[in-house]
Amino acid sequence: MTAIDVTAAAVTAALSIIDANLAEFGDRYPADTTVGDRYPLRPANTGWTTSFWPGMIWLAHDLTGDEKYLRAARGHVRSFASRVADKVDIDTHDLGFLYTLSCVTACRHTGDEEAKQAALAAADHLISRVLEPAGIIQAWGDLRDPAQQGRTIIDSLMNTPLLFWASEQTGLAHYAQAARRHAEQLRDHILRPDGSTFHTFYWDPVTGAPLRGETEQGHADDSCWARGQAWGIYGFYLNYQHTGDTSFLDAAKRCADHFPADGVPYWDLSLTGVERDSSAAAIAVCGLLSLGRDAEAGRILGALISDYASPGNALLRHGVYDRPKGIGVDEGTLWGDYFYLEALTRVTRPGWAHPW
Repeated sequence: MTAIDVTAAAVTAALSIIDANLAEFGDRYPADTTVGDRYPLRPANTGWTTSFWPGMIWLAHDLTGDEKYLRAARGHVRSFASRVADKVDIDTHDLGFLYTLSCVTACRHTGDEEAKQAALAAADHLISRVLEPAGIIQAWGDLRDPAQQGRTIIDSLMNTPLLFWASEQTGLAHYAQAARRHAEQLRDHILRPDGSTFHTFYWDPVTGAPLRGETEQGHADDSCWARGQAWGIYGFYLNYQHTGDTSFLDAAKRCADHFPADGVPYWDLSLTGVERDSSAAAIAVCGLLSLGRDAEAGRILGALISDYASPGNALLRHGVYDRPKGIGVDEGTLWGDYFYLEALTRVTRPGWAHPW
């Protein structure tokens, strides 16, 4: 089979799993990771990953034009609108993940006013997490929590697109200004001189002075967590796309140069002989394709297609959520599935407009 045939077959296999999951999940949400190659269902729309499921359904619609996917994806808007209105588990920077894929995408595809208003409400809550004078968006928890004050994580680069979209929709510059200032702080402090990245970084909440880099899910504070490095590739690129600031493009390239392009990485780039993380690979493919590094992206995507397809109801197996805590190790991951399908969509639908 040619590379084109292999990719087309991977799309067909992914859509088959999504069809089965539509019947199994209904209007509910799968858990963050599989347990023994199958996603259990979570009791409610909580946590940071639920939007990756409607995000995959939107991708299925983009790939096929089938109205069943359009109906199913739109059906999730009400849940996300209720979640932000009722303030259910929204004390997190991950509002960008949650509302870009569930509601911004619905607004762009259909003009859904409920989706637009829910996404704008999420953007308002996200911008309320900006911690002055550091100018960073606090990652997790209550803004008054001394353990979390002044802390952000590299994943946040994927959450700023919600704020850029809010500026476009409202004409109000403060959303985009906050997003850009946050990305600048990560560019200057979470990205190390050698192109590797910290997972998390702290600033003094009173003075705004940069303090220290640490890890939460990596091997050590001075190691390089693979999924964080992948977020850096794609996230810095997206901030470049929204601002035109070439320093963000340079940051994305530096992250890419430090990412192994010969296959699926170990879950921490400082380690060998340990579990690999298919989700880090899928995210990196999307970032590498954005940078025009098609050969590197193709090698990694080829490895995912050939060696990481899941026998269960995930699209990919052999992902890692949080190895230090023993959570979701060597399992399918909801975000890994989403970015794998986004990568397949990018490759098979030239000119496709991504949701970020």
